[in-house]
Amino acid sequence: MDILVVGTGYVGTTTALVLAEMGWNVTGLDSDQIKLNLLLQGRIPFYEEGLEDLLEKHLQSDKINFTSITDQAIKHNDVIFICVGTPSRSDGNADLQYVKQVAMDIGRYMNSYKLIVIKSTVPVGTQEMVEQWIRSAQSHVSPFDVASNPEFLREGKALSDALYPDRIIIGTDSDRAAELLKELYQTMQCPVVVTAPKTAELIKYAANAFLVTKISYINELSRLCDKLGVNVKEVAHGIGLDPRIGSSFLRAGIGYGGSCFPKDVSALLRLANDQDTPLTLLKQAVSVNQTQYLHLLEKARTRIGAFNGKKISILGLAFKPDTDDIREAPAIRIIQKLLSERALISVHDPIAKLPQELIHESVTSFSSPEQALEGADAVFLCTEWKTYLSIDWVHIKQIMNQPNLFDGRNLLNAKVMEGMGYYYQGVGYP
Repeated sequence: MDILVVGTGYVGTTTALVLAEMGWNVTGLDSDQIKLNLLLQGRIPFYEEGLEDLLEKHLQSDKINFTSITDQAIKHNDVIFICVGTPSRSDGNADLQYVKQVAMDIGRYMNSYKLIVIKSTVPVGTQEMVEQWIRSAQSHVSPFDVASNPEFLREGKALSDALYPDRIIIGTDSDRAAELLKELYQTMQCPVVVTAPKTAELIKYAANAFLVTKISYINELSRLCDKLGVNVKEVAHGIGLDPRIGSSFLRAGIGYGGSCFPKDVSALLRLANDQDTPLTLLKQAVSVNQTQYLHLLEKARTRIGAFNGKKISILGLAFKPDTDDIREAPAIRIIQKLLSERALISVHDPIAKLPQELIHESVTSFSSPEQALEGADAVFLCTEWKTYLSIDWVHIKQIMNQPNLFDGRNLLNAKVMEGMGYYYQGVGYP
């Protein structure tokens, strides 16, 4: 099979490279010529470990190519993966304008049977709409199937997740489409679940919503731990040993962010409200996340007083390590709050950059954590980059104005830091 991947963003690029690694001939289609030029030069336009090596490998093997010529790409490929963005609209619903455009293009240019695979995260019922959009654009009737095949990629771990998935979900009512996708994924050693398209679409949203709820549960519990003088890490360990609960996503911190969880949960909540079946538990989980960072700020305010005129260092901008994604990152919320209270802010992140809206005379970005920490009255550790474990914290104490450390990810050892002379506060620590 010759495969077309429409959209060369995070999901599309990863999907295309993994399909090439599986031995298929793959073409990436995108209207952004600047992005395509980067990819053709062997450069990934975002940070994800391992992808550039794989890109270089398959550019040389001719297993992957990139183009902006839509009609030829659609005509010359048998399977078409839709991997375009579905950002949130102002009302919380997913914006399907890019999905619709791809569907219309497919209908306009298809010249033989095509299997269209929706990899983008989309609301329940989108598969039916894509079928309708394709039919409405067809000038002559050609057979096709549309299947849902949601992705389950963690940013920072996308390559391993795509190469070694824990499950493959195929949503289709067509035996032909199901067999083609099974053939496509024949080398994958994991369960393959074939279900109805709507079920597959809901599985994606439900999975992310459950993880969000688990994160917010331990984060809200950390607030009680602070009051009771109980270590939330020990609580999480104790309950995580129960196989019905599990230990993953039970790390208390300043909240989740990124391009998936906030957007997907918003879309699911909107869907539920439209069906007059509000998901009240999930709504509360979102509320916890939106306020979690404030508790760490309050700890700092109690310790050092008003932030006005204080130098505050921020270690980590990305919402999680091993990615440059700052969308909905708690660090950004913290910086915005500190700016509103007239703090002087220094920032370091190994990969991520300050967004344009935070380019401000009171915010300075540094290339090393040591520079960012010099003269600081307090430091907020917002992303658990491994590089922060190897900082010479003994030396840092000497160059800080006040050795106040607020660990928003519980990355560092409290007793060790206190032994060095730091005032240390984590999330859910006595």
